[in-house]
Amino acid sequence: MALQRHQFYFTAMASPCELQLYGPDKKTTAKIAETAIRDIHRIEQTYSRFRDDNLMYQINQTAAQGLSIEVDSETAGLLDYAHACYQQSDGLFDISSGSLRKIWDFKSGRVPSQKQISQQLESIGWDMVNWDRPLLEFKTKGMEIDFGGIGKEYAADRAATICRELGIKTGLVDLGGDISIIGPRLDQRPWRVGVRDSRDPLDIAGIIEIVNGAVATSGDYQRYMLVNGKRYSHILNPHTGWPVESLAAVTVVAEHCIVAGSACTIAMLKGQAGVQWLENEGFTHRWVDVSGYSGGNLPVHQVDPKSK
Repeated sequence: MALQRHQFYFTAMASPCELQLYGPDKKTTAKIAETAIRDIHRIEQTYSRFRDDNLMYQINQTAAQGLSIEVDSETAGLLDYAHACYQQSDGLFDISSGSLRKIWDFKSGRVPSQKQISQQLESIGWDMVNWDRPLLEFKTKGMEIDFGGIGKEYAADRAATICRELGIKTGLVDLGGDISIIGPRLDQRPWRVGVRDSRDPLDIAGIIEIVNGAVATSGDYQRYMLVNGKRYSHILNPHTGWPVESLAAVTVVAEHCIVAGSACTIAMLKGQAGVQWLENEGFTHRWVDVSGYSGGNLPVHQVDPKSK
C-alpha cells in the first residue's frame, strides 16, 4: 500500500504544533499521532512552571525552602543535560535563571531597577545546587528551576522517536518552530523549513533545507517589550540579569532538537562571541545581529515574493 501524507494540528506548550506523517492509511497513522501527541502533553504537564499540581511545582517548592528532593530517571536525564549546558556555556545557560521573570514582566512595559535585578540574582546560580543523581539539593533558599530552554525541544525529539518506534519512517514533528525530522522524504528531496524574519516574525526571511536531524531557532522577536524605543528581549543573561542585546536570531541544525535549541540559546546569551562559539563547536548555523547583518554556514534560500 502506498504511503500517504497525513497532517495533525494541535496546540502544546503555548505554541501551534503539527505532525506530518507518511503512513498507510488515515486510521493507523492517526493512532500513532495520538500516541506521540499524548506524550508531548505528558511532558508539558510534568514540567510546566504554570501548574501547581506537577513535578516541577514539587521541585520548586523544595527549592524555595532550600531542601533536597529525589527525582525520576527522565528528570535526571534533563538535569544532566542542563548541567552539561551550564558547563559548556561558562554558566550562561542556567536553568535556575527562570526566576528573573518575577521582575521582568514583558506584558507590563516596565523595566525593573538595577536594585531589583541585583536582589533577584542572589537566588540564581546552578553552582548553588548540588546535583548528585537522583538527589537534587538546593543550598540557598528562594531558588527555582525552569526547563523552558530544553523542554519543548526534548518533547519534539521524544515524539519523533515514538513515531519511528511505531513504524513511521517518513515525517516530521514541528512544535512551534522546533522541528525534529522523523525520516527523509519519500522522494529523497530535503525538507524545506521557513526561517522567520528577525524583525517581522509574521514574514519569512528564507528557506533552509534539511534531510534529517533537527532544527531550532532562538530570537529576540519571540517575546519582548519596547520601552522608549528600546527593545528588551525575553532572553535574559543570568550573570547580569539584563536581556541579550547583540544577536537578534540564531538558527541551528543538529542531530537532536534539544541540542539545536540549547545551542541557539547559548549563542544568543554569548552575544557576538556566540558566533565564534558556534563555529568552534562545528554547528551548522545561521545568525542575524540586531543591525541586520547575517552570517553562518547554513544556506538560506530566498523566498520569491510572489509565492508569499
